[in-house]
Amino acid sequence: MGRGSTAREGHAPRTHRTDTGLAELVPDRDHLQSWSLLLDGAPQSHVDLADPTRLGFEYQRRLGHLIDLAAEPGKPIRVLHLGGGALTLARYTAATRPRSRQQVAELDTALTEWIRAELPLQPGWQIKVRGADARSVLERAPEGGADLVIADIFSGARVPAHCTTVEFATLAARALAPGGRYAANITDGSGLAFARSQVATLRAVFPEVALIADPAVLRGKRFGNLILTAAHTPLPIAELTRRTASDAALGRVEHGSALAAFTGGAPVATDAVAAPSPAPPPGTFS
Repeated sequence: MGRGSTAREGHAPRTHRTDTGLAELVPDRDHLQSWSLLLDGAPQSHVDLADPTRLGFEYQRRLGHLIDLAAEPGKPIRVLHLGGGALTLARYTAATRPRSRQQVAELDTALTEWIRAELPLQPGWQIKVRGADARSVLERAPEGGADLVIADIFSGARVPAHCTTVEFATLAARALAPGGRYAANITDGSGLAFARSQVATLRAVFPEVALIADPAVLRGKRFGNLILTAAHTPLPIAELTRRTASDAALGRVEHGSALAAFTGGAPVATDAVAAPSPAPPPGTFS
């Protein structure tokens, strides 16, 4: 595929070999300028060039709620995105909160270059992408420099171990401005051992933690995404619950004593013992 072509010139799937695997852009037949990004067959992002406020993936809509609730509607915010993909959430923030300053950490620079060529960003959006490991960017982030830190970090279809630990969460807390919030997308399945440990890990750093997920995922009935959010100040639980309930996809918000019980005594993940999130079961993305 020539570098000069763009997704807008045709509506057929396209592939590109990146630094970390095979990337594919799959068209959405119901929305002419919408595309899903897959990496080695695993769905990563969904982008609507015609309407960047339309979030096609369930987990991205839930992170979108957290972006919406990060400040008064329309107010610019400072966001650090750990993991870039197709830059869906950065696009959403730029569209809903003009003049927001955003930095994205994306290790796969070839992917970023391809996405920028195929799914161009709009002029004037203040989105800077750094080709570096998410944790290394977080380690160098200015103290108190972000209103929102979003971790959507996957190596293949798994969250890498070094981005799951209490040390990592402590770095995220350091990067947050007073009143700022942290959000993370993770995946888990039967038994939810990884998710329980991740909740315990965030609770070791932040006094306020909440979780959003499909009830079937929370019961361990299917593999799926879970969204975690944390802060040093009270989270907008009532409004987050209302927005989650209004989504087309089923979702439940857990917090407080119910979330503490959810951990079931799971251990806090540390750099010394952490493991990546579990691999999806065979057939998950078929």
